[in-house]
Amino acid sequence: MPHLSPEYDSQDLQACVAMMQGGSKTFFAASRLLPMRVRAAAIALYAFCRVADDLVDQGGDAQANLSLLKQRLDLIYAGTPTDAVEDHALALVVQHHQLPRLFLDALLEGFEWDAQGRRYQTMEDLQGYAARVAATVGGMMCWIMGPQAPLTLARACELGVAMQLTNIARDVGEDARNGRIYLPLQWLVEAGVQPDEWLQNPKLSSNLKTVIERVLHEADQLYRQAQAGIAELPADCRAAILAASLIYAEIGHQLRRDGLDSVSHRTVVSTRRKLVLLATAWTQSGWIYAQRNPVQPLKAIEFLIAPEVLNADERMRTLNFPNRAMPQRIEWVLGLFERLENERRGRKTVSQPL
Repeated sequence: MPHLSPEYDSQDLQACVAMMQGGSKTFFAASRLLPMRVRAAAIALYAFCRVADDLVDQGGDAQANLSLLKQRLDLIYAGTPTDAVEDHALALVVQHHQLPRLFLDALLEGFEWDAQGRRYQTMEDLQGYAARVAATVGGMMCWIMGPQAPLTLARACELGVAMQLTNIARDVGEDARNGRIYLPLQWLVEAGVQPDEWLQNPKLSSNLKTVIERVLHEADQLYRQAQAGIAELPADCRAAILAASLIYAEIGHQLRRDGLDSVSHRTVVSTRRKLVLLATAWTQSGWIYAQRNPVQPLKAIEFLIAPEVLNADERMRTLNFPNRAMPQRIEWVLGLFERLENERRGRKTVSQPL
């Protein structure tokens, strides 16, 4: 996306960022460190993903809602998005960045797995789920920042998987109360926890703590593995992604300090600690170096970095996208934030701090 003109580099976009804080506070804390040339596209992408997730999660016929979302993607990639402002915003991202559709199709597949109430037998199975609902977002963020080399994308996707594993470890009790279990079933059984019995009466135990710690350990390994990819990002994007990585990893550290109890309460990273980590990311982002002998990509995300994904669809270059000026593009994004905020207020949802 081209650089925003100076009049849009000010409070307007920042105010709209604040409107969306009811979603992911980590996203918006880190997004403040993104350069303006990336921020609008990143927020537009996040907004579509959030609306899609809400649509599938709202109840009713999940398959019908998923079919509707796929139809909307068809129109977006055909250059004729619906009147929904988030579709217009995503169409701009697709147009300007030649964003491969597989990322979004895989994301919807992950939403479908959630709607089906899938469980995951092994960590590898769970990583496959995380690859769809989180690695896809990491890959798309990396793509719009500029570097589209397979290894850089792999590290970005692995960061997404790490974040999702952190979410799963943090939300064990909340998921159980919603009738869901994401911890690897094999690990639970090995620890002496029978999944169906535990789900009927979810309680914290030393055996369960063992499983939660194993999930956090897997996440920590991926945070370390992904960090080298941050060095391959454009210099003006590194601090934001490092901040997101540090803040999410801190959830796991805080969960350990809380005694690995993610059943009776939800671990929160304090605002003060987030500010410290934001400052740390800002100062350390220039000192991250790429690995000389990088490790092979996580198997679960290989399908997202295949050559057919990285070769942008040539048909998109000839689509009849409307030739709108930058002020109109920003207007769409601003309108999106206003609409989502109005909907949030209408539902009177209470945002949960990270």
